[in-house]
Parts: sequence; structure tokens; C-alpha cells
Amino acid sequence: MRYEDETSIGDRIGRLRTRRELTQEQLAERAGVSVDTVRKLEQNRRLTARLSTLNQLARALDVETSALIGQFTTFEAHTDGVDPSVLALRQAVSPVSDLLGEDPDPEDPPTMGALRASLHSTERIRREGRMGEIGALLPQLIRDARAASRAYNGPSQATAFAVLAEAYQVAATTLTALGKEDAAFTAMERATDAARRSDDPHLEAIGASTLAWIFTKQGRLEDAEQVALRYADHMEPGFRSPPLELSLWGILLLRAATATVRQGERKYDRVDELMRMATGAAASIGRDRLDYATPFGPTNTGVAKVNFLVEMERSQEAITTARTVPDVQSLPPTWRARFHVDRALAYADLERDEQATGALLTAERDAPEWMRYHGTARRIVAELRGRERRRTSPVIELADRLHLDG
Repeated sequence: MRYEDETSIGDRIGRLRTRRELTQEQLAERAGVSVDTVRKLEQNRRLTARLSTLNQLARALDVETSALIGQFTTFEAHTDGVDPSVLALRQAVSPVSDLLGEDPDPEDPPTMGALRASLHSTERIRREGRMGEIGALLPQLIRDARAASRAYNGPSQATAFAVLAEAYQVAATTLTALGKEDAAFTAMERATDAARRSDDPHLEAIGASTLAWIFTKQGRLEDAEQVALRYADHMEPGFRSPPLELSLWGILLLRAATATVRQGERKYDRVDELMRMATGAAASIGRDRLDYATPFGPTNTGVAKVNFLVEMERSQEAITTARTVPDVQSLPPTWRARFHVDRALAYADLERDEQATGALLTAERDAPEWMRYHGTARRIVAELRGRERRRTSPVIELADRLHLDG
């Protein structure tokens, strides 16, 4: 397993700044951040920063944000017979048979019932954050769905394309988590094509949400906002619309708000506006739904609000708001874990390190494997470990379990 975190964010910024022949002052001016922020990061006096700050620095250095953050670039090794492979996933998304015109389907395709069951199992595994199992199972699911889309006709073919579209979307999110955003974009191109050939009119909208997330991870924040809002505008549900349409609309609004908040303080009013609309949609639904493996409702909008407050560095308000989020246990494990990581960020910002560590340990209990892949979780653990004066402590033990170097 390779994790590009052998050096700190500051080390990577300094190396890239030198390569661009920029002074710290010039980089700060280009990025629109303070020189003090650049200095503290490069001197490792700060081990992390707001994602909006990192996005601005990445843009000024002409790299993707992931190049500054550091993240897994491959799957962990597993000892339970699971054999995940980035190469196998790439080959499933972009098979050479497409270029050579060869027959890619030597075996009989699975039944539609078996195909749908495989998709539902994969989505459940993804919600639980079991990355290795996704990496092992997903390539075969994509191959099976491609085979079915070629072999069947009529309604069965349309259903096969629907499964294929969702499988490609799972591939896109998995590849993005591993820093393979370009391969993820290819997966989303194929997902969009499959969605348009399916019998499900909502697949394009949920695919737009995934594409916006990929753009956000790349630092293409305006593109992410535009994609999410374009599809949200196309839906234009009223508050008496079916819950599914309200849910998808709300998911797109939250995705747009995520990209918007990372564009900095000048866009915070727009974030508040998007949150008001999403909260209204959630209230109309009344309870959280799970559509296309994505939750939306009063709980998830509350979780999103906490995330945005953390990003705005309104840490005390984030902690207060977190206490009011209803029924957090109803969310999938990875959503709960991300919520607790946000709580940890807020506590750490207020130098309440014991509470921050407690929130991180809760996140680990919810989604232990996800924690090992999640860049923000790793960064905050590294920062808390750096402030820890004891030789042994819960945060040091957590850092060891996450295989943090140093």
C-alpha cells in the first residue's frame, strides 16, 4: 500500500513553490492567502488548513488539491482472500477490447436478478467504507453489467445499462478516493452514456452529483458548482413533488454548496442560500431517505451544515450545531464517520484536543477501514499527535492504527 503522506502538506507546498520559482510572498499573493499561512505550513507549525485555503494554494501552484493533501494511491493489502487492484479497476472501466474490437464476453451474462443483487451488495459495502472489498468485487460487476447490456434486448437491456451506470459511479468515487481523478472522470463519462441508455430517468442527476464531487476533489470548484446546479435547475421540483425528486434535488444542492464553500468567504452568502433550499426540501420529505446509496433528509442536511461551518472556521457554532443534528445513527457508517471527523476538526481548532480525539475514535468505530483512506482524518490525527506531550495516549495509538509515519 502506498500513501503519499511521507512528507507533510507544508513540505509539498515548499517543494512545488521552489519548482515554480516563487517566493513565499509571491505564492501568498497568487493564492490570495496570508504570507503567515504559507510560512506556518512550510515550517510545519501548521499541519493542515481549510480546504478552501488548500484549493487556492493548489490553483496558484497549478496542481490538483490532492497533490498537496497526500492520499492513498492504491489499496491496502488484505489477508482474508480479498485481492483488490487499481489496475483491475482501470481495465474494467477502460478495457482494451473496446479499442481492438475483440469480443469481451466469452461467458454467458448473469441473470438480471443476480446483477441487481451484486450491485446492491457493492453499494452496501461502499456505505460501510470497506474499500478493499470494493476494489476486489467492482471490476467483475462492471464486466458482468457490460456483458448483460450486450446480450439482452428491450427492458432487460435497459435495466442492465442502469446497473452499469451505477457500477461506473461507484468506480468513479473509488478511483477519486485513490487520487485517480482522471480515471474517475472516464468512469463518469461511461456512466453518463449508460444512464442515457437505461430505463431510469434519475441516473443522470445522481451521476452529476458524483461528477461534481470529482471536480471538487480536483479543485475545479466553479465547474463542480456549475454541474450540480445545472442538474438541480433541470429538476425544479416543487415542495409537493415526490420524495425521490426532492431528495435528488437536495443532494445536488448540497454538492453545489460543498464546492461553493471551498471558494472562500466571498461565497458564504451563496452557501447559506443553498443550505436554506436544501433544508426546506429535507423538511418537506420529513425523514432521511437512501436513494442511489446516498442519504438525504433532515439528518444529512444537519451533518452538511456542520461541515460547512467547520470549513468557514466557525468552530464553536459547528460544535453547537452538531449537538442538534437528529438521529445521526440512522446514517450509513461512512457518513457518520465523516460527521465525527468534522466534530474533531472543530474541537482541534479550539484546542480541545481530548474531545477531538474522542470524536476521531467514534469515527474509527463507525468506519475503521474508511478512516485509513481518508485524508482529512489522517491529517487531523497527525496534528493532534504532534501536539501530544505524552509518550503513549489514545491519539498516538490511533495514529499507529492508521499507519501514520513519523
